[in-house]
Amino acid sequence: MLMDIIRARHSIRKYTDEQITRENLEKILEAGNYAPNAGGGQRSMMVAIHDKALAEKVGRMNMSGFDRSKLLGGHVSKEQPSVIDDPSIMNGFYNAPTVVCVFCQDNFLFKTADAFCMMENMILQATELGIASCIISRGHETFDSEEGRALMKDWEVPEGYTCQGFVILGYLDGEEPHSKPRKPGRVKIIEK
Repeated sequence: MLMDIIRARHSIRKYTDEQITRENLEKILEAGNYAPNAGGGQRSMMVAIHDKALAEKVGRMNMSGFDRSKLLGGHVSKEQPSVIDDPSIMNGFYNAPTVVCVFCQDNFLFKTADAFCMMENMILQATELGIASCIISRGHETFDSEEGRALMKDWEVPEGYTCQGFVILGYLDGEEPHSKPRKPGRVKIIEK
């Protein structure tokens, strides 16, 4: 059931070296491709990096301009430490062997919403397939360099598109993390 998959999904930041299969990657990309999008315009695209070495390179680019002074809060997870928890992490993709980059049109008001709908669909499909995942931000910053723009050109990302975020994929290294209890007061129902 869908709710079981939603509850089972965790943000994973510890990965083995094992690569996911091309078949499973295609299923995950299909889920992203069928995500809701504003006005049905399909103004976004995905570029999947199914190469561990290239994923690591782009993951280091993701961290190259990371400014820790802009962080809110100081702790994410003891079980699955983030770049917020551990300043020694230099790969923003946590060594995941596969990364999906989500690019959207710069001048479109709902680009971020469209991108996150795609990414949510992908991580839910990954969970159903037994593949660990996490959504990563700092997309624009990752490609805001000569090297980043060259990659986008090589990947045939159209002019006027910017990366909104990433989905990292692989297999969990270690124990499945525990779900945090839900904070009270986050859900309200108003009825007449």
